[in-house]
Amino acid sequence: MLRGVILGVHVLLALMIIGLVLLQRGKGAEAGAGFGSGASGTVFGARGTSTLFSKLTAIFAGLFFVTSLSLAYLGTHGPVAPTSVLERAAQAAAAASKAAPPPAITPPVTAPAPSVPAPSTPVPETTPQTPPPK
Repeated sequence: MLRGVILGVHVLLALMIIGLVLLQRGKGAEAGAGFGSGASGTVFGARGTSTLFSKLTAIFAGLFFVTSLSLAYLGTHGPVAPTSVLERAAQAAAAASKAAPPPAITPPVTAPAPSVPAPSTPVPETTPQTPPPK
């Protein structure tokens, strides 16, 4: 919330500084007034606008500097609680994985070795049979 307000003020200050700089007259305009240009008799006087705009620009630049430092501080010292849905889901998944115990490692199941050797049966010998005589 605070970051959004400061960011809004920061953008407004930037736009106001741009506008004030564009409204100011350069040094060449003052030289033209010395040779009879009619622009010197304005509402603020011959030098009134330049000093007013210069002071406002300096004030806005100082405030812009302060908001820049504030945003930098808030950016490095962010909130501890997640602000987006994705951050909350990631935090919940991390908490669930920490809460569940890791699966136990079990040795592979094999058949037990026989304790008594199996009786050996003799294998009958096979002799080649000869065909009966004809």
